Formats: sequence, structure tokens, C-alpha cells
Amino acid sequence: MTQVVIGENEGIDSALRRFKRQVSKAGILADVKSRRHFETPLEKRKRKLVAARRKRRMR
Repeated sequence: MTQVVIGENEGIDSALRRFKRQVSKAGILADVKSRRHFETPLEKRKRKLVAARRKRRMR
């Protein structure tokens, strides 16, 4: 669970910015998007294979 504690003289904008940064680092939105639709085991393997190729190409 991601939480942000607001300081005494801190504005809502900076707290919201910190919250968004924490959510993106934790990968929460990516996880939600991936679980939005059912993915068959074959689709899962294909997606992982493509991601591995992309990662290998970046090196």
C-alpha cells in the first residue's frame, strides 16, 4: 500500500507528485493494466518472449 505523509508546510501538488512517483516505481498501474483482461498461457509466453528480445536488444 502506497502512502504519502504530508509535511506541515508542504503543498498538495508536491505531495501528489511524490505519490505518483511512488506508484510508478512500485509498478502498480502496470500491474492493474496487465490484469484488466484474461491472458491465456500462450499469450503470456509470447509477451514475455517479446519483452526478453527487447531487453536483449537494448544491451
